Amino acid sequence: MTQRTPKVTVRRNRTLDLVSALVKGVLAAGLGLGSLTVLVMVVWISSPYPDSGPGGALRAAAGVWLLVHGAGLVRPDTLSGVPAPVGMVPLLLAMGPVWLAHRAARDAAEPQDELDEGARDGSAGPSRAGAFCAVTAGYLLVVAGAAAYARGGPLYADPDTLAFPVALVVAGAAAAGVWTAAGRPFGPAPSWSPLAVQEAVARTLFRRRAEAAFRSAAAGLTMLLGGGALLVAVALGRNAGPAQDAFLGLAGDWSGRIAVLLLAAALVPNAALWGAAYGLGPGFSLGTGATATPLGLDGTPALPRFPLLAAVPDQGAGALPNWAALAVPVAAALAVAWFAVRRAAPADAPRARAWSPRETVLVTLLAALGCGAGTALLTAVAGGPIGTGALSEFGPVWWLTGPAALVWTAVIGVPAALLMRLWRLRTPGWAWRRDVPEADGLPVAEADADEEEEEKGEGEGDYAGRPRRWWAPWRGRRAAGEDGEAGPGGPASPAASSVPSPGPAPEAASGFEPYDFLPTDPWHEKDGPWHGKENREARWASLKQGSGGLMADFPAERTADRAGRTGRADRADPVPDRRAADPDGPGATP
Repeated sequence: MTQRTPKVTVRRNRTLDLVSALVKGVLAAGLGLGSLTVLVMVVWISSPYPDSGPGGALRAAAGVWLLVHGAGLVRPDTLSGVPAPVGMVPLLLAMGPVWLAHRAARDAAEPQDELDEGARDGSAGPSRAGAFCAVTAGYLLVVAGAAAYARGGPLYADPDTLAFPVALVVAGAAAAGVWTAAGRPFGPAPSWSPLAVQEAVARTLFRRRAEAAFRSAAAGLTMLLGGGALLVAVALGRNAGPAQDAFLGLAGDWSGRIAVLLLAAALVPNAALWGAAYGLGPGFSLGTGATATPLGLDGTPALPRFPLLAAVPDQGAGALPNWAALAVPVAAALAVAWFAVRRAAPADAPRARAWSPRETVLVTLLAALGCGAGTALLTAVAGGPIGTGALSEFGPVWWLTGPAALVWTAVIGVPAALLMRLWRLRTPGWAWRRDVPEADGLPVAEADADEEEEEKGEGEGDYAGRPRRWWAPWRGRRAAGEDGEAGPGGPASPAASSVPSPGPAPEAASGFEPYDFLPTDPWHEKDGPWHGKENREARWASLKQGSGGLMADFPAERTADRAGRTGRADRADPVPDRRAADPDGPGATP
């Protein structure tokens, strides 16, 4: 009488799963806010002359935590009395909260490995959409509370920036976590998208091309960041004296210097993006009337006293060391081309499985587009206003830096990808492709089918069937045992090469007789030489000799006649199970 129905149990379990996902979002936001608050409180406690009490320090910590999500802050206490905006996001501090939101959504949407009581009753956890909404809602609840608490402090959030970009950043991190829990699939396309798009996304080859373009774009963006960081490091090394003076002049005690050092470390990714924008050509703004590019520094910059700003080039026209920064986008374009060609023409695959030039160009262009979009997105948050007046524009301009990255990677990456493809598909027989079997005669459809089968087998960690590469000769022998036994699909012994060793010539074998050519007459004719009496007797004698005495001594014609009579008798007898009576056996039952 008191037992719950299955529907009530399932609804109750789903509600508990959604509440659990909501709590995970709250905990993720609380962990990020708490860790940043501890850091701010340590700096406040170590400061010998704090500007405010613990309440002001806690409100400042809440404001900085909102800043790392992209919210614009307002600093009311200024010398001029006009509130000053602060919009530059320290990207190193932003990595922690974004990763926490991503992890919370991934854990909430991840399928359960073992069935618990709720799963036995029909509930296997919240849906992906439910986990995304619950985690995002829980995280934004903490964001709203922190924004309300920071009001009246030294740094409070602008309400207009809470919906965009703070909510967008949290939703993007949660969506990435749900996508990771689902296995990072490329598809299916939304139901409202055109039918042609849905059919294209459903194809395996399209997903492989999209994955290759995504990886190439990530490689190009990483190269841009690394090159920008290198430019900043070299510039700081050349201007080490001014950087040291700025560091020592901002604070006289060790606690203040530690705070300056922590702030400079949090802005290192921003400096790398500034260096990348400088190498791409558009450069970055140093106020409303100054821009730094490889061609030179125009205008009068409004530079605050800060160690990282000592890397800014001097005023005047750019020299040869400034023009050397153009090597950064060239390296990024070559990285995009290299990662695209690695999938377009793999070194351990035959020529028939290589992509066509059109597909290679298309994937490289998509990678260039992704690299430009990522560069524009990152440079949009790498800069921002840090005050009023001349300091209202500070940092790279995203709508110039993004198209510049697209143009560089497309103009250099596409020809480089085609040249690398031609180099990899050069005439076989050279040292690096001697171990690759030739399959030039395979049709394109068969090659694509083999490529799809390879995709299904990827990720299992079995390298046994692959041919060796010139830089990894052990790749083809990984699955073989030490005793010479072959693994699944591997070679026969560890020392065996993927190239078969030539055996002895067939003429050297004893009793070898080469085959003669077949007669040119049609063999299927009834009166032809194949059905002649002499040829038939010769074939019968050869079979009898090869059988070792197992064949009976009767001619082939009698056997054929007996087979024909047996077949006619079987067709005449309607009962298939009728058997001849055995004279020595028991009689028939009456």
